[in-house]
Amino acid sequence: MLETIVESKSLLTLVVVTLILILKVALKASIKRRAKNNNKDLRLLINILNNVLSFSILIVIFNIWSVEIQRFAFSIAAFSVAIVLATREFIQCFIGFIYIATSRPFAIGDWIQVGNDYGEVNDIDWAKLTILEVNIDDYKFTGETLLMPTSQLITSSIKNLNFLKRYAIHNFTITRDGSVNPFDFIDELNEKAIEYCADFNDVAIRYNQLIEHRLDIKIDGPEPHIQVATSELGDTQVIFTLFCPTEIALEIEQKLTADFMRLWFKERAKV
Repeated sequence: MLETIVESKSLLTLVVVTLILILKVALKASIKRRAKNNNKDLRLLINILNNVLSFSILIVIFNIWSVEIQRFAFSIAAFSVAIVLATREFIQCFIGFIYIATSRPFAIGDWIQVGNDYGEVNDIDWAKLTILEVNIDDYKFTGETLLMPTSQLITSSIKNLNFLKRYAIHNFTITRDGSVNPFDFIDELNEKAIEYCADFNDVAIRYNQLIEHRLDIKIDGPEPHIQVATSELGDTQVIFTLFCPTEIALEIEQKLTADFMRLWFKERAKV
């Protein structure tokens, strides 16, 4: 009799779980087709679907096997401490997921920094956070995927870098010897920087104001800024600060570097 009950519950569990998984695959395929046709990012909807159906499977299994689970729980009461220790990582991951779900420090599609890792949030569930790694120096995807336990989100600092997806405060430094005074051509260099930023200046002003309003702080920009300093070895350093679209930040850096080199060698030839 007992074996018959167990077999029937096993078959019922297999059938229900299989149906839920088939439904999950069908819905994900439908959402992806709709996202492709409408050119929309529906990864958040897919993430919610994954979590809902995963919890549905757990609820179904618990309901079908509730009596057996209860008996099993009573039978292992003496080993509860050992079980907690053995499942500590899973418990921490679940707590981390609850923390992220309630505090919402980021959303699907945001750029974030966790510890020393940078990337775009692609997916999150109760066990892991999936990040598409971004090289913060050139604001491009590296092609690598980071899988991070959600327990790590409790102990690591999290920075939301979402505004970097469009605009960045791009800094770079050019270091040369002290044979030339950069103040002789810094005005011309500044005019070049303003020229390269002219095409997106209006948008940069609005985006800069939007970020300042959201963060309630003052940030650099949108006008380019050039500062002259010296290194610890006494070399001349010219420090550039640009508020510009991430996709052309390196392009503008190369143009300004070429202008700097041209003007620097021109002044050096006069010496």
